[in-house]
Amino acid sequence: MSVKKYTFSDLVRIEQLRKIESIKGEELSYASIKNMPGSTSSDFNYPEFIHRLKIRANHLIYENALGNKLRQPNQQFIRARRIGLIIAMILGGLAASQAVSESSTLNIYWLLVVLLGFNLISLLLWISGITLNLQSLSGGIIAHLTRWLPSRHKHDPTIVSSASHAWCESCLTGNVGKWRISVLMHQLWLSYLAAGLVLLILLMLAKQYNFIWGTTLLPDGTLPKLTQILGSPLEAAGLKIPDDPQTIASRIGTSKQDAETRMAWATFLIGSLIVYGIFPRLLLLGLSWIMQKWSEHRFKLDLYLPYYIELRQHLMGRNVKAEIIDADPQAGVKPVDIARPPENVSIPANAQAFGIELDTATPWPERVVCRLNIIDQESHDTAIALINSIKTPVLLGVAAHRLPDRGIQRMIKELVDSSNTKPWLILLSKPSAPVTSAREFAWFRLAEACGIPAEHVITR
Repeated sequence: MSVKKYTFSDLVRIEQLRKIESIKGEELSYASIKNMPGSTSSDFNYPEFIHRLKIRANHLIYENALGNKLRQPNQQFIRARRIGLIIAMILGGLAASQAVSESSTLNIYWLLVVLLGFNLISLLLWISGITLNLQSLSGGIIAHLTRWLPSRHKHDPTIVSSASHAWCESCLTGNVGKWRISVLMHQLWLSYLAAGLVLLILLMLAKQYNFIWGTTLLPDGTLPKLTQILGSPLEAAGLKIPDDPQTIASRIGTSKQDAETRMAWATFLIGSLIVYGIFPRLLLLGLSWIMQKWSEHRFKLDLYLPYYIELRQHLMGRNVKAEIIDADPQAGVKPVDIARPPENVSIPANAQAFGIELDTATPWPERVVCRLNIIDQESHDTAIALINSIKTPVLLGVAAHRLPDRGIQRMIKELVDSSNTKPWLILLSKPSAPVTSAREFAWFRLAEACGIPAEHVITR
């Protein structure tokens, strides 16, 4: 079992460097990585590849003095979060002060609606967004803001804007972004509720308030019954809430309240804010933080991108020589010199080769014999039966100049599903039909859709 040698921050830096190299690569110096040795491993290993990408990125960052520029997006996010928390606290205090106003009489249910109503709506939208996987609902304005920020310098990109764009794509989108924005949103609401609660406690410590309730449309027993329902968790926690006589005596137009009734209503108000406002937010904040860390742990780079395809060939290239099982009938005879394939193209030993609608002019590599060329439904069924019965690696050959359409994808997918091992895909080309980079990358995308790892795609 391979040991993980990188963190989520390392992956983010690699992504930032990818974005910078793709836009401002000509402005960078590559002297420190010119003689970077290849991999000593005989097989492709994702953690080892990422570790080598990390080493390469560290060299380039140090050589080109990019450290501060790469850290800037995260520092800006932290600064914006602190400003947001301060604003949320101010708004929470203003909401509580406006709900209390200058009166010495407080409508208990109107106060709860003002302090908890928007919080409840926000919770419902967040739950809907998480359930339906809609970041616009779970993140609200923050999610829309994160989509706008990376596009500010779209027409005039710089190294700093490229690094910021890559950071936002890695940290504020996808599963990682969904839970990171959720953490921020819960922190903002907690600041809002905590500030309102603290101000209410300070006001009630310094001033005497009477609590009342009243209704025009609802039956008389509705709000007293609601008081008992909402107060059940508070009673379970040992807090004193208004009993039925105190609730009835607090209706608008009744006699003046005594100290015991005021204390019961104050306890009910503070307890409701904690139980139905702050406590759920704390739970969801903890859940979101755990899910954010879990998403960061599972985050992987897209190895099908052209940037990583090229670096994989350079950093993880290996030379695998197929062994000959049968005796050589021309042993002792000097072989004819032939052009060998590039060292970074490795064909698994003992691979069973199958062609996908190849013509006779499409050549296979030396010492690779096509066992069957699939040209119709009968040969397709025969190939599936053969692939299902063999235990050695399966090598699927396709004409690289062809367009990888849905028919080819469906055929390869069925062959992959029938294989007992992880198949390989080789892109065969002929001099009369040159292959463009865009067509080659389209084949890599097809391999991804069919479940063939990027490291199992061989180009020639």
